[in-house]
Amino acid sequence: MEYISVFSKFGVTPTNSEYYELALTHPSCNSERNTKHQDYERLEFVGDSVIGFVSADLIFKVHQEMDQGLMSKLRSYLVCSKSLANYARKLGFYEYIHIGHSITPDQLFKSDKILEDVFEALIGALYLDQGIDVTYRVIKEILYEDILNTGIDDIVDSKTRLQEEIQSEYREAVKYVVIDEFGPAHDKTFVVEVLFNGLVLGKGKGKSKKAAEEAAAKDALSKRSV
Repeated sequence: MEYISVFSKFGVTPTNSEYYELALTHPSCNSERNTKHQDYERLEFVGDSVIGFVSADLIFKVHQEMDQGLMSKLRSYLVCSKSLANYARKLGFYEYIHIGHSITPDQLFKSDKILEDVFEALIGALYLDQGIDVTYRVIKEILYEDILNTGIDDIVDSKTRLQEEIQSEYREAVKYVVIDEFGPAHDKTFVVEVLFNGLVLGKGKGKSKKAAEEAAAKDALSKRSV
């Protein structure tokens, strides 16, 4: 009866136990039980769609400043495999999953893929059992703080943002130039300037050229020199 505890913190009392039991059953159990499709995979399909819809609706309402492209990036950022797996860990879903003997509890806890799948399957089970209003409320409670506190800086790297700002007005691209490097071969530090039409927009340093370029772009954006 462990499925009863899964959404108890959200004030949800399950009515159809079969959905939740399936949502918490890994496919590895089929071979041991000589069953077929008695696992979370079909519910995962439903949950993925519901999470996508609800997160899109919340992002649209919260982030009036974002265009379609940024909203898509934010949704991808918030509901990617690693993010959903971390929500599953935070909510303790891993404690209730049934797995075959081929998988250890430690492997289960470390697997982003399994935990993502179970998170989606449980949302699918919740939707089929309780309907969209309850499911919307639960997803909102889980995601809302992250949706509210995640901005453009979190979802788009500085190099991309700088290039997009430049190309919104000009055809030319910015150029990154290494102006210095120091330190031993195994631990170098690079200093990079980002230029546009000969004008230095920003400067940054890092342990790799890529990191230094990102720092330079971030410096340029902070100065709004473009």
